[in-house]
Amino acid sequence: MIELVRTNDLVLISFVESVLTQAGVRFFVADNHMSAVEGSLGFLARRILVDSDQHAHARQLMHEVGLSRELSDG
Repeated sequence: MIELVRTNDLVLISFVESVLTQAGVRFFVADNHMSAVEGSLGFLARRILVDSDQHAHARQLMHEVGLSRELSDG
């Protein structure tokens, strides 16, 4: 899996999940429960990962919905 987005913004995560789900792109939100470990300080960002075979399509979807600036390098 390849990182698509890394953020602490829960609204952004929800929106990205919605876009990917509607497009049928498989994804996984890593570090989703790390806030309990780090004490909700916000220094451990959540990562949205997509299958390598769908990475280009997922990046294109993010461009189409105006989230180009949120994409991780790669």
